[in-house]
Amino acid sequence: MLNFQLMTDKDRKEAALLERKRAIEEERKKRIFNPRTRLYGVDYEALEKQLAEKHKREAEEREVERFYSIQTAKYDEISKALDLKEREERRRIQQEINEFRKNYQKPEDRREFDLNDPNYFKKLIPARLRDDDPRCGISSAQKFEGEDLASDLRYKVQREQIKAYLDQQMLEREAADKERKAAEEAYKAAVMARDQRAVELDVMEKECRKKLLVATCRYNKALADEREFQKRCAAQKEKEDSTAEMYNMLTSDLMTENPDQALSNLGKNRRIGYMYKGMNEAERAEVRAGQLNQIAEAKARREFEKRLDLEWQAYNNGVQKSIQMMDKEIERKKRESEQQIMEENRLLGVEQKNHKEYLNKVVYTNKPTAAYFDQFNKSTR
Repeated sequence: MLNFQLMTDKDRKEAALLERKRAIEEERKKRIFNPRTRLYGVDYEALEKQLAEKHKREAEEREVERFYSIQTAKYDEISKALDLKEREERRRIQQEINEFRKNYQKPEDRREFDLNDPNYFKKLIPARLRDDDPRCGISSAQKFEGEDLASDLRYKVQREQIKAYLDQQMLEREAADKERKAAEEAYKAAVMARDQRAVELDVMEKECRKKLLVATCRYNKALADEREFQKRCAAQKEKEDSTAEMYNMLTSDLMTENPDQALSNLGKNRRIGYMYKGMNEAERAEVRAGQLNQIAEAKARREFEKRLDLEWQAYNNGVQKSIQMMDKEIERKKRESEQQIMEENRLLGVEQKNHKEYLNKVVYTNKPTAAYFDQFNKSTR
């Protein structure tokens, strides 16, 4: 304890100032070293308001879900008929939402992207480049030259900034809630109109089915009458055909033994097999001459194919030799390329080894001790 009886007014003021700074520092440590306060803030009224809005929104969503459940149970048959169309519409809307997010809500376009940037630390420069680095201020943990005298002004600016952020978030949330409610109302109206149209279509379908049933009955009666008439016509035609067949059989070439009956309509030299009685001498001589011509043609064709095979075999052997020479050339170039790569890798290995020895022997000689790390995270400054 200080002996205030032996102290002057100036000493008391200095002691009070030190005590005040010490108390502020302790309070600041509680705020900064408390993760909940540092991350979430202490605006309990805004948090309570947000929680109430969330409960209200959840209650509204439950009420809407209950209403949809009742409507779904009431119009179950109609919903089954229109379920496919609704799924396609929802898929299209979701696709449009995803396209909008992809094109207009990219992560790099957000206001706080710099806080969530995965490459943030890669983009940073070292904390201290030299002793007279202008970035090494009071709060840099690199140089310690006194207290932060502008803390009150900074606290005020930070509080105003936090308040402005919260107001902006509230306005954005209210606007989003209004848009969501308007969209829900429009969707409800569209669902009711769709259901009404489905009922009208069902009534029209029943009327059409009745008319179709009457028309079907009339058509079946007319079809039965037509079928009976066709049966009578078929019986009459069958009787006439039988009479004609008997007459044709009696007057046919088979019964009359006509010698020209073996001639075919497919050609003057064609004959009908089951009516043909054999060839004459001229026809047999003509057939023999045709056979001899076919034998000569077959022999010439075989000789031509044999000569063509020999030429193709010679060409194939030449191509194989060319391919073998090309393969040898490719292998030679491949070996030269591998030798060059091995030489380059060896040179790179020597260079990396020299660089590593330079770092270990020249650059990394001054290793930090435990006392260097113990001096951090002991104060809020």
